[in-house]
Amino acid sequence: MDQYPSIDYRLLVDNLTTAILLIDSDLNIFYLNSSCEALFDISLLRAAGQPVMNILHAPNDGFNTLDALTNSLKTGQAYTRREATINVNFKDIHVDYSVSQINTDKPYHPLLLIELNPIDRMLKISKEESLTQQHQITRQLIRGVAHEIKNPLGGIRGATQLLARSLNDPQYTEFTDIIISEVDRLRNLADTMLGSRQLPSYELVNVHEPLERVRSLVANQTKKKIKIIRDYDLSLPEVKADRDQLIQVMLNICVNAVQAITENKEFFVDHQPELILRTRIQRLVTINGVLHRSTIRIDIEDNGIGIPQEVVESIFYPLVTTRAKGTGLGLSIAQNIMHQHNGMIECQSIPKKTVFSLYLPWESNHVT
Repeated sequence: MDQYPSIDYRLLVDNLTTAILLIDSDLNIFYLNSSCEALFDISLLRAAGQPVMNILHAPNDGFNTLDALTNSLKTGQAYTRREATINVNFKDIHVDYSVSQINTDKPYHPLLLIELNPIDRMLKISKEESLTQQHQITRQLIRGVAHEIKNPLGGIRGATQLLARSLNDPQYTEFTDIIISEVDRLRNLADTMLGSRQLPSYELVNVHEPLERVRSLVANQTKKKIKIIRDYDLSLPEVKADRDQLIQVMLNICVNAVQAITENKEFFVDHQPELILRTRIQRLVTINGVLHRSTIRIDIEDNGIGIPQEVVESIFYPLVTTRAKGTGLGLSIAQNIMHQHNGMIECQSIPKKTVFSLYLPWESNHVT
């Protein structure tokens, strides 16, 4: 039998995708592998000797990590935490991690092995699948309601016209005109709820072309009172898309941003209203359960008052709006258009920074 080659086990551990962290009996960092360095954005040289609580910082999660680690050292009892939240560079990340004791040749100085698996991506995929399913169900419901609304509207309009002719009295014309006008408004709303039945007309599109069209429209509409910043990656490849539908999506989001800014002028007493148009390549993006190696990301960012957090999760549902005069249909239609392009829209919002990100796959292959 051939002799197996000797293995450098530290090299083996360094090539694991699981983040490995070793801490000594004083709860100071003894070793971390490459995946752990990437997770915490810190090198072994810098981390060695530091208290482990410096990086396992988990504010307000109700779990006493320090006591749990100390108890594991004393008793040798292993434990596991699921969906734990830790703070890295002022950003919360979610991990599953297990803690177990390793006995060394010094019995009074055991080490603790902590294995961490980031689960943010899995949580995001699960959340996206749930939201997509809810969006589809809600949209089907809205379309059904719209059909039911349209059916009697024609009869109401026709009956009102016949009533106006039979009365032939100018004093009632005003009332019949109001009925017809409101019926037409409801019919237009129902048509919007039903959405376009036209399939996308795909062609190779440089995303900066429709983006520049929208920028020009917004600049003219606002009479250049809003500063529009372009941050483009001009090396982006072309993508198969419907140019007009892309314009519709981008324009809808930009108009919403402009309306949010102009409706809250008092918010901009100490700073100038801005709209940022940004394009980038985004690697490894999961859309509708498919992991794409590379996508084009288009960010539309404004520095307005922001969207309430309780609304952000449902902002793409039909009839959900934060504006008094909004219908709540524009973003739902925009998301539906992006789904037809195998893409999606995401929204993140805090005061002075609301970002709508459009993702468009441009490579036909995907990771399975």
